[in-house]
Amino acid sequence: MSRPINKKELLQSAEINLNKLFGLIDELPNEIKNKTFKHDELNDRDKTVSDVICHLHEWHLMMASWYKTGMSGKKPAIPAEGYTFQTLPALNRVIWEKYKGTDLKKAIALLKKSYKDMIALIEKHSDDELFTKKKYQWTGTTSLGSYLISATSSHYDWGLKTIKPLKKL
Repeated sequence: MSRPINKKELLQSAEINLNKLFGLIDELPNEIKNKTFKHDELNDRDKTVSDVICHLHEWHLMMASWYKTGMSGKKPAIPAEGYTFQTLPALNRVIWEKYKGTDLKKAIALLKKSYKDMIALIEKHSDDELFTKKKYQWTGTTSLGSYLISATSSHYDWGLKTIKPLKKL
């Protein structure tokens, strides 16, 4: 699916990609779903399927926090206090440490809950509010929709690509 350009496409893309991700996980044998990998089978950070799912969940929470702060007229710390996009690996390592050891069932429940919150946030806005660049001061030169695409459909696609090689194991 191409990059969403309106609310309807954003909602569809998010739902489709999340369902693909959960479908892929369902197809994996239990011993793979729950295995802790020792090498870079997933990537250089994540060692379990749960790690990937918790990563997506935490980015939902960060997006919700940016939104709340930004819409209140303040400037959110994006991506997080003390981090820049150049230092994302360090931030993602902190996220990994926060959720390390989370069981897959709990990780999926967390992601489903934060996904619902993302959808509710998207639903509150019109196409204009979502996709007009510079509409909100806190989003800088981009649009709110661009942030939401990154936190939902595009990130789920990353999760799919990260987990997919496990099908071959």
